[in-house]
Amino acid sequence: MIDALNELLSPKRVRTDAEALASWGRDWTRSFSVAPSAIVFPESTDEVVALVRAANERRWSLVPSGGRTGLSGGAVASNGEIVVSFDRMNRILDINEADRIVRCQAGVVTQTLQDYAAERGLFYPVDFASSGSSQIGGNISTNAGGIRVIRHGLTRDWVAGLKVVTGAGAVLDLNHGLVKNATGYDLRHLFIGSEGTLGFIVEAQMRLAKAPGRQMVMVLGVERFPDILKVLARFQSALTLSAFEFFSELALQKVTAHRALRRPFNQPAAFYALLEFDVDALDVALQAFEACVEDGWVGDGVVSQSDAQAAELWQLREGISESIAPFTPYKNDVSVRISAMRPECSTMPPTIWTS
Repeated sequence: MIDALNELLSPKRVRTDAEALASWGRDWTRSFSVAPSAIVFPESTDEVVALVRAANERRWSLVPSGGRTGLSGGAVASNGEIVVSFDRMNRILDINEADRIVRCQAGVVTQTLQDYAAERGLFYPVDFASSGSSQIGGNISTNAGGIRVIRHGLTRDWVAGLKVVTGAGAVLDLNHGLVKNATGYDLRHLFIGSEGTLGFIVEAQMRLAKAPGRQMVMVLGVERFPDILKVLARFQSALTLSAFEFFSELALQKVTAHRALRRPFNQPAAFYALLEFDVDALDVALQAFEACVEDGWVGDGVVSQSDAQAAELWQLREGISESIAPFTPYKNDVSVRISAMRPECSTMPPTIWTS
């Protein structure tokens, strides 16, 4: 197998050393054994096609690997598989500023795409704590949502087109970046969120948006879980939120200790809500905050006074996963309609509550 892989690629792009197998054979989960046979690094769609066709002929099992920041085990190779890393397929290929569509390879790091857009006065809004290491192909394969999903939606909403290599080694160009396409099945959406089970995403056409105005961050202390939903409704009725996140006092203790961060205010609260909104809406946001305090839903709050302070407040939420990783948590990413949240949730045993 190794000889065949070396012939398909080159010995420099086939690794079998223990360090590489352990690193590229897993994601952030730690509940699975890791036992790949090799790690390969293709640099083009043609090389991915050759790998898939060889795998079919020789009955190899392939596992796609992006930034490996997932928590579902989707990038774990436990049974002698060949891990196909997209680290070398990391080029931004072109941009059409009239369409606001950028074409890139699957291994482009999320933050690289964000920076590329910002340099051109544009904006890629899907964002999360792992944006500095997660890759666009992995984001698409997991339909990643991130911290601004309340305003900008999930990765699915920003995928204008895909180039994929199927399990049979065929190359499909899906949707071609069109907004209106009434030609039949849109297979693009089958691959989004498929976790690599239908083939390999090798290129993506990603939509960009107009650059937003400066954002401000507010953190509120809330004593009763049901009041969090009341706070959300109050603010949403008054202004457009870019983000709304919540976490518990226990989560705050973990992240402030791990990252040596300051607490948002002196007195602890049972829960915390983090809100982000346009700076132009500050006065309206302060009015909503005062109304929440008068109604007894919020006990205290702080609002960022600079971009640096906004980033510091975001760390209280974004650093939680990293801060609890040493405890090997069992995590689920559960989605429910807001209306399905129940007051009895607040009586559950202590846990690391985040949204």
